[in-house]
Amino acid sequence: MKYLLLFIVVFQSHAQLSDFEYINFSKADQMASLCKNEGLDNMPKLVYNLTSSLDTDVERFRAIYMWVCHNIANDYNLYLKNKRKRSKYQNDSIKLKAWNDRFKKDVFRKLLKQERTICTGYAYIVQELSKLANLDCEIIHGYGKTSMTTIDELDPPNHSWNAIKLNAKWYLCDPTWAAGIPDTETKIFRFDYNDGYFLSNPELFIINHYPKDQKWTLLYSELHSFDEFLNAPILYGEAYINLIEHEAPKQMHQSLHKKEKVIFKYELRKTIDLKNVSFLVDDGHSNKKIIPNVVTIDKQSLLIEHQFESNGFYDVHLYIGDDIISTYTFGVK
Repeated sequence: MKYLLLFIVVFQSHAQLSDFEYINFSKADQMASLCKNEGLDNMPKLVYNLTSSLDTDVERFRAIYMWVCHNIANDYNLYLKNKRKRSKYQNDSIKLKAWNDRFKKDVFRKLLKQERTICTGYAYIVQELSKLANLDCEIIHGYGKTSMTTIDELDPPNHSWNAIKLNAKWYLCDPTWAAGIPDTETKIFRFDYNDGYFLSNPELFIINHYPKDQKWTLLYSELHSFDEFLNAPILYGEAYINLIEHEAPKQMHQSLHKKEKVIFKYELRKTIDLKNVSFLVDDGHSNKKIIPNVVTIDKQSLLIEHQFESNGFYDVHLYIGDDIISTYTFGVK
C-alpha cells in the first residue's frame, strides 16, 4: 500500500497536456469556434452545442475552455476598481465585506450581460459550464505574479484559476491569462489566446501561481513555500508557449562574483535553434542584446552558462527568438 501511494503521488505531480498527446483537439476547437456567437443566457444549450459531438472528457473540457478564452473579455477597469477598493478597506473588515458582496454582483452581471469579467468570473464560468458537462472542476483562489505585480501588495490573494479532473487526475489551467492581454495604459483588452495555460505542468505553473490551499499546487512530492514563490523569477506568457519546466535559477535576485558561472536550465516544449537564445541585459544605463557564453540542448533540455565580466547590477531578460521568457537580477561584485 505504501508503494502504491508513492506511485500515485509521483504520477499525479506531472499531470499536464502531454498526457493527452494522442488526442487531436481540432474538433473541440472547431466546436468552440462554431458557437462563437452564442451567449451565456442559455448555458445548458451552449454546453450541449459545444460538447455533444465530442467523445472524451478532455475534448469536452477543451471546447468549453476554448469558448471562454475566445469570447469572454478581461475588464481591466473593473480589476483596477476592485484593487483600489480592497486597498482602501483592507483595515476595515465590515466595509471590506460589504464591498466584496457588492462587487461580486457587479462581476457576474457584467459576465452574463456583457461577457466581460475578471479572473474570478473566468474561473466561475469555466466551472459552471464544466459542471453542465458533468465534469469535476474547481475554482482555485490564490496569488498570481506577473512583471506588473508589486510583491508588497500580494495580500490578500489577487488571482483565481481552475483545476479540472480528467481520467481521475487533476490538471491546472488559467483561462484569464490564456484569453489575452489588457493594455495597462489604454485599458483596452485584446484577445490573444495562449495555449500554454491549458493543462500546464504544475512545476512551471507554481512559479507564478500560488494557491491558498497548497494541495492545489499538485506537487505532492515536495513542498513549495510562499517565500519561494515570492522570490522566484518573473515568468512571462511566452514561457508557457516555449517551456515545460523552469529549473534554474530558482530565485530572481542573485548575488555573485565577477566571472562566477551562472547556470540557467529549462525543459522545452518544442525544438528550438540555439541561435535564437539570447539575453537582453540592462545595466542601468543601456540595454544590450548578448549571446550567452555557453548554450547547449540535450533532447528537450536547454542549458545556459554565463559569466559577468564587470561589477554592477544587471537586469537580465531571457529571449527565445522574439519571445521574452523570464527575468532575473544579478548583483556582481
